[in-house]
Amino acid sequence: MLHSHHSRLPVRKYFTSGTLKLSYLDFGGENPNILLMLHGHMGNARTFSELAYKFPEWHVIALDQRGHGWSEHAPEKDYSREGYLADIHHFICQELGETPVTLLGHSLGGVNAYQFAARYPELVNAVIVEDIGVEINSNLNFAEMLPTRSSSLKELRDSLLQAGLKAIDYFSESVFEDEAGWGFRSDLAGMSISQQHINGAWWEDWMSSTCPILLIHGKKSFVMDANHAELMVSRRPNTKLEVFAECGHGVHSDDLEGFYRVVKKFLDEL
Repeated sequence: MLHSHHSRLPVRKYFTSGTLKLSYLDFGGENPNILLMLHGHMGNARTFSELAYKFPEWHVIALDQRGHGWSEHAPEKDYSREGYLADIHHFICQELGETPVTLLGHSLGGVNAYQFAARYPELVNAVIVEDIGVEINSNLNFAEMLPTRSSSLKELRDSLLQAGLKAIDYFSESVFEDEAGWGFRSDLAGMSISQQHINGAWWEDWMSSTCPILLIHGKKSFVMDANHAELMVSRRPNTKLEVFAECGHGVHSDDLEGFYRVVKKFLDEL
């Protein structure tokens, strides 16, 4: 039998946020409890495919955020904080009838999650933040070094190595082919702009929400360090920290089972 229980496929759906046509994956589940997952830069909803089906007691949905996956690229490269947060707000209002959600966000998605919780507390029950801090200073200039198209899948993967990237599988998830060759679905020219908008210090957003937050940190991450993670948790009530000693920035990819266990424990205690 080829059809194991792992072969279920999520349903691809669309909605509109302002002028943008955005996409999401609905992993189903009849449960009224909604777990909304937000990917990081250069990622998309599919980064959570293996994780999503581990929560049968939740209705799991993953967004393709603007400029990523099957969602449209923002006109005028609008990858502002307001833009991303408006998209989440439109999604919850239009597609979920304003049902409050639990947010799980990786990297860019993690900032979007805790900032959204600060602005719209009535729409958020709890937040899981995967490996992103409150004081952020990174650059994504490598994205502009990547070719718009490559003549083969191997050449495209080699371009990631040449840009100094190690998490090749993570980036490969957003690869596609068309008449012109192999490319990335992400808005390559928009990525560094998006990153510039999350750079800064967001203590006010971090501190002003009151819902439970679980912060997950990979100790080998290049994005944040353990001292900062501990400071975030010590300064904010109702916040828990889980550190993965052997993981990098993408804990959900580096240790899927471990990541699932700490998220499930947190969700079960809500």
